[in-house]
Amino acid sequence: MCGIVGYIGKRNCSDVLMDGLEKLEYRGYDSAGIAVFEKDLIRTIKTRGKLQAMQEKLANEGKPIGHCGIGHTRWATHGEPSDVNSHPHSNGRVTIVHNGIIENYSELKDFLTERGYTFASQTDSEVAACLLDYYYAERNPLKAITETMRELRGSFALGILFRDFPDRVYAVRKSSPLIVGVGENESFIASDIPAFLKFTKKFVLLDDDEIVCMDENGQHFYNGHGLPLEKEVQIAEWDVEQAQKGGFPHYMLKEIHEQPEAVKKTLDAYISNGVPDFEAVGLTDELLRDVKRVFVVGCGTAMYAGIVARYVIERLARVPVTVEVASEFRYMDPIMGKDDLVIVISQSGETADTKAGLELAKSRGVRTLAIVNVKYSAIARGADMCIHTPAGPEISVCCTKAYSVQIAVLYLIAFRFAYAHGQIDENVMKRLTEQLCGAPKSIENVIVQNDECQYIASQLVNVDTLFYIGRGLDYALSLEGSLKLKEITYIHSEAYAAGELKHGPISLIEPNIPVIAVATQRDVLAKTVSNMEEVKARGARIIAVCRKETEFAEGMVDMRLDFDSDLDDLFAPLPAVCALQMIAYYTSVLRGIDPDKPRNLAKSVTTE
Repeated sequence: MCGIVGYIGKRNCSDVLMDGLEKLEYRGYDSAGIAVFEKDLIRTIKTRGKLQAMQEKLANEGKPIGHCGIGHTRWATHGEPSDVNSHPHSNGRVTIVHNGIIENYSELKDFLTERGYTFASQTDSEVAACLLDYYYAERNPLKAITETMRELRGSFALGILFRDFPDRVYAVRKSSPLIVGVGENESFIASDIPAFLKFTKKFVLLDDDEIVCMDENGQHFYNGHGLPLEKEVQIAEWDVEQAQKGGFPHYMLKEIHEQPEAVKKTLDAYISNGVPDFEAVGLTDELLRDVKRVFVVGCGTAMYAGIVARYVIERLARVPVTVEVASEFRYMDPIMGKDDLVIVISQSGETADTKAGLELAKSRGVRTLAIVNVKYSAIARGADMCIHTPAGPEISVCCTKAYSVQIAVLYLIAFRFAYAHGQIDENVMKRLTEQLCGAPKSIENVIVQNDECQYIASQLVNVDTLFYIGRGLDYALSLEGSLKLKEITYIHSEAYAAGELKHGPISLIEPNIPVIAVATQRDVLAKTVSNMEEVKARGARIIAVCRKETEFAEGMVDMRLDFDSDLDDLFAPLPAVCALQMIAYYTSVLRGIDPDKPRNLAKSVTTE
């Protein structure tokens, strides 16, 4: 959530900052602003709304001219979206941008008010700016930052300008991502690599309670006590072309089309001699053999990937799996033991609730495994073991290819689990792995059905509510399909286990209400068809997502989206979820909504 950028170098700072903020739009925001040293003064321009509104304001008021500054896109937490609540915030001597939440801002605000400080905004961020000013009495920026860090509780990433030092940008982080870009005679700070990727692929990761000072001589790093640090410079694995639309109208559609290659690349990374191989990350057969129970922890789409994992691991390995919403897991005081394994799943690797769940598990001495798409993220570095999913950058807020590669990895883990527990032999493990390797082709076969998806979307574009139903793995898919639709179309949508309809939800079925029936699992198909008949009898319009050969009674299904696949039912979620993604995408577009930037949502949720 929110986006921070900062720059010092020879380029026009305003242009660099605005370009960086544009690359971070996917993180979600409701206002934007920049602050630039114009000669010896800090000039700030900010506004509620999208970056287009900022561009218009810059055109009207004149763009700040300088070579050193900071910028921000805000997602409101304290105070409504408004010009005054937008970042940057300043008290005259100190100007900041802030991601995260200051939990003790109220008591700090009282403390500062008693000492003569006044506040223009309703934000916790302005409190941090005033606290920095309070500790800046000795005109020592580093000391002011370290003293402020000790007082702040919560999560924060700060980009800071001190009026007395027009040739420096400072930054500090705690539990909120911040990265330092290392260019040729120029330096950057950003919440994520795409903000500066067009200028440099070199970066340094700031760890918690670390500070950077960027000046004309480069980057200088310090710990929380203000003592110098040596930091490793890393190289980004993907380039600017991968973070662009590549001719597609939206990132979401591009990323849907990237799924076959992303899944193939992920499978290639973790298959050796025809079987899953996680030895390099420490997930050995010996470790798996000792695991008596698994917890899967995640938020949103990642949690729904965990539900697929539960079905597959329990079916193959006969090991009990509990799937928990991360925001609940961290507070529920779960019963965990030394024979358990906690798997945390996060696309960004920075999801605050999931990170807290990881830390809880580690504090209990439980083994932890992270599945993330960003290998340098906080969750990746904090877990005992980490499986990196090489899907490349996912820019659209709506998660698509990250889900597919997550469940691809979880299938491989399930196979290895089953083998380690003696439930299958090596030949069966090889056969299952070979089957899974056919998934990319099955995904391609779904993605080419643009016309069918657009027709279904055209029938959904004006509805107010709809339902998804399914059984077993199809229920897991229904949850994800419903989430995709509500995220980017703003249509009210709910998913139910098909057998549960008669226990309450069927009372919501009215004539012509759409029901999307996911029916890929042949062992429960007859039962699912019975539930479809129940809603059809009450006037529902049924859209079936199913295999091409599946037959229904005449008149039962109003529309259908088929996938032609030789995959075993166990692997049907991979092609079938793409069908649900495509339906959601085209419905969003037909409703005139930008699927890449749905309202109120952010790609990387770093607040609780």
